[in-house]
Amino acid sequence: MLKLAAGIDIGGTNTKLGLIDIEGNIYGEMKFPTTDYPNFDDFVYTLHNSIQNILSAIPHETELVGIGIGAPCASYFTGKISNAANLPWKGEIAVVDTVKKYYQDIPVIVTNDANAAAVGEMIYGGAKGMSDFIVVTLGTGVGSGFVANGKLIYGHDGFAGELGHITVKKGGRECACGHRGCLEAYASANGIKRSVFKLMADCIAPNPFRDITFNQLTCEMVTQAALNGNELAIAAYEYTGKALGKALADAVAIASPQAVFLFGGLTQAGTYLLEPTQKYMEESLFPIFRGKVKVMLSELHTKNAAILGASALIWAEMMPQN
Repeated sequence: MLKLAAGIDIGGTNTKLGLIDIEGNIYGEMKFPTTDYPNFDDFVYTLHNSIQNILSAIPHETELVGIGIGAPCASYFTGKISNAANLPWKGEIAVVDTVKKYYQDIPVIVTNDANAAAVGEMIYGGAKGMSDFIVVTLGTGVGSGFVANGKLIYGHDGFAGELGHITVKKGGRECACGHRGCLEAYASANGIKRSVFKLMADCIAPNPFRDITFNQLTCEMVTQAALNGNELAIAAYEYTGKALGKALADAVAIASPQAVFLFGGLTQAGTYLLEPTQKYMEESLFPIFRGKVKVMLSELHTKNAAILGASALIWAEMMPQN
């Protein structure tokens, strides 16, 4: 019998789901707009129907062994989403309890999307065989998942590992969280746009970016310009890598990981992000850690990492060491 775990990624715009075996093979996937369901019960009803539709289309005898869910502001311990700014449901949302109305006999696990990415890297990606590593997601925001001794670190409330909101520059840029100087204000998609405009303000050299407004500029445009040799875009990634590298040096001093995996839109710049990040991390490391920690691209970045990571929550839970 084919055993499958459901992987669900609840995003602010769309919800993606798929059924995945322990080897990472996807047996059907689909997505639907999250914003179409202001009522969470209606959302879960649609989720249930979507899972059943995928199951019915598989030409094998199947067993659904569990449901893993990645979502912003989600706690592994409470099974709830708490005050997620970019989701249509406000306050405390009892995700696990609501899904359990349809799936009482199998495990249902929810955690934040960065934690799900870390478990996905351990089960399906470059962290196979590693017991200590960090995954950092560089997208709209900066998220992270810390794995120590083969287990994800949740903290007492399920929200451990918020690397994006450590201070990298005292009194620095305002962050969406309300604080100043957070890593997220420098190493996110919005952060690199801000760096482009900062660098343009510091020099007078002509550059195509000068004819683009801030709202027109995208992270993808900066990345493509760097890959095409644009010096300002390359400098923006150098600036980003410096902030990220220094933050990772602090994280290494606490967690002593074997590797740090970078995931998300900014990683499309490849070596333009990796090289300065590794360089500034090494410069900032406590000497006993130097030369021991690799900074690598996630091996899931070309796959549907969101649903793979969410499904991996189930497979990790079923492994003998857990």
